[in-house]
Amino acid sequence: MKDSNYFERINFKTLIETDGYDRIQDRLNIIDVFLGKEEHITIEEMCKLLSEKGYDYEPEFVRQCMNRMADLGFAQKKQFKDQPIRYEHRHLGRHHDHFICTKCGKIVEFADQDMERLQAKIAASHGFHMLQHRMEIYGLCSECLEQRKPLMPLGLAKPGERVIIREMAGGRSALSRLSSMGLRPGDQIEIINNTGHGRIILGHDYTRLAIGRGVAQKIMVSVADKEGADQDVT
Repeated sequence: MKDSNYFERINFKTLIETDGYDRIQDRLNIIDVFLGKEEHITIEEMCKLLSEKGYDYEPEFVRQCMNRMADLGFAQKKQFKDQPIRYEHRHLGRHHDHFICTKCGKIVEFADQDMERLQAKIAASHGFHMLQHRMEIYGLCSECLEQRKPLMPLGLAKPGERVIIREMAGGRSALSRLSSMGLRPGDQIEIINNTGHGRIILGHDYTRLAIGRGVAQKIMVSVADKEGADQDVT
């Protein structure tokens, strides 16, 4: 019994022949390799896979083919935050959303019919007819979460996280400055921006604060759950 990839390939071949494209077999080789990987793949990764199969195509030709696949509905182009453009299969009649790990870059697909119905209901309540949508949830995957310690320097916290200040080290002047900013052990703060260099921007109550990296390394925090209670991260 022929699988869905076989019919996708035949469908693609018919369309590109109708469009008058050249190098038909080369394009079919590329879609064969693409359909064989159920992952979100970059052009560079695609070229590597093709090379492993014994094909030697110019990256620009591969990019052109992948973009044409997207135009024809066989692939979707995705660009997640701080990541290169990736391509994934576009399965007709099926929708999914994504979890993206901000530490390792892992992408996990998920589908939830209750959530889909709720989004349609909310759209309808506003008199809005939804044609398409996408949801991207950024956070830490289970593997990266397991690598985190219960206590960590503020400088390791990720944008969007809420953390609780546990300990503050440093000299009297540094502690006095933090106190003057309203930061004390037990306070919950939100990480607004932390690029890994330069100052960290955080939210405390209704105020945004900028903390230097040196000072941030002396503030030990733990992750807070959505209700504000402590969350063990092991």
